[in-house]
Amino acid sequence: MNRFSLSVSAGIARVTESALGPYQSAVVRIGFSLTWLLFLLREFPHRAELYGPDGPWNWELARQLIDSNGAFTVLMWSDGRAWFELVYALALLSGALLLLGWRTRTMSVLFMVGVLSLQNRSVFVGDGGDNVLHLMSVYLVFMRCGRVWSLDARRARREQEARARGERVTDRVGPALWAASGAVLLAVTVTDRFHSEWTIPALLWAAWCVHGLWWAVGRLRRSAEPRILFDVIGNVLHNGALVVIMVEACLIYATAGWYKIQGSRWQDGTAVYYPLHLDYFSPWPMLADLLSASGTMVMIATYGTVIVQVAFPFTLFNRRVKNVLLAVMMTEHAVIALVLGLPFFSLAMIATDAVFLPTPFLHRLGRGAARARELMSSDYGRGKENDTDTGSDVGDGGDGGDGKADGGGPVGPGSADGGDAPPARVGFTT
Repeated sequence: MNRFSLSVSAGIARVTESALGPYQSAVVRIGFSLTWLLFLLREFPHRAELYGPDGPWNWELARQLIDSNGAFTVLMWSDGRAWFELVYALALLSGALLLLGWRTRTMSVLFMVGVLSLQNRSVFVGDGGDNVLHLMSVYLVFMRCGRVWSLDARRARREQEARARGERVTDRVGPALWAASGAVLLAVTVTDRFHSEWTIPALLWAAWCVHGLWWAVGRLRRSAEPRILFDVIGNVLHNGALVVIMVEACLIYATAGWYKIQGSRWQDGTAVYYPLHLDYFSPWPMLADLLSASGTMVMIATYGTVIVQVAFPFTLFNRRVKNVLLAVMMTEHAVIALVLGLPFFSLAMIATDAVFLPTPFLHRLGRGAARARELMSSDYGRGKENDTDTGSDVGDGGDGGDGKADGGGPVGPGSADGGDAPPARVGFTT
């Protein structure tokens, strides 16, 4: 009994004392923001037909549907073209800033607003990946996904160095974002623009209040207990959202696999052949013909897909088998993106799978990216040195800069989620 109590206490401490999986969280943030950003950029010439006033699913039809299902979208606040263009531009901007990890707390909320607004405006646009992105945009609000591989982490590190030198760090951007977003929320609430169910408006107000309290608690120097309490709550929400994403991925693969088992084409090993010969899913007909020319390959791909999807949830506690199946599934999604012409569905699923990536692999990936950046910086420095012929040390690619803070600390509204975190492992992600 004593051993059991110790195990429970250790588990509670692990969940509450730290935000687990900082590298996995960063990859998920980067993956989904990149997917959304690329989609918006590709469809930019067709944005008015997909989500705007020029589409067959016009504003009045969308309003009738939203009145019946209570979905949230800011595009229903006005049917003007200028409002649509502004919302689309803000969706692009929030996706790009979340990708870079700038003010991740604020940008994750704006990212969710952009995703829900555009997708709920035209619910018939999508290829399956939009459903995954829809859910993950909500989960990202609860995650501390900017602790590593982000501009927030770099700013927090610089601020820590500045404080160590005795310099005073003042955050002006965070409070400004908080005040502006509060003014918008208040105006929308007073004018009764929210026509959706209470869930998303309540989440927006809760996020705004929490950001303000977090900033206020960070300014309290007399007692550390409030800050510790907020850290514990933030860690619990982050870890809970991370587990939900893992469970969501397992449910997607498990349900897909078990439904495939019930299909006669999957049972006789020919199911993969048919989508390869649909005009809608054949951007490269010659490649599709090449892959489907061998009956043995079609049968292996068909049965292999079912086996991997059904087996994956059961392999999560076996590190080696899980990593092998994870690599197979990511490769499969890459093939789907190329052969069937579904790049954004595949990117969304690869971003979901990234939550299971092993921490040592992500460490190596980060070190490789840092070395590549250093090489590029040193090459740029040598080029500038040759151009100016001054012999000065130009292009030193460090992150230290002049040692001054960028303006914003880890405790301000919309500020960083924290400094560079130590390596952590999330359950079965090792």
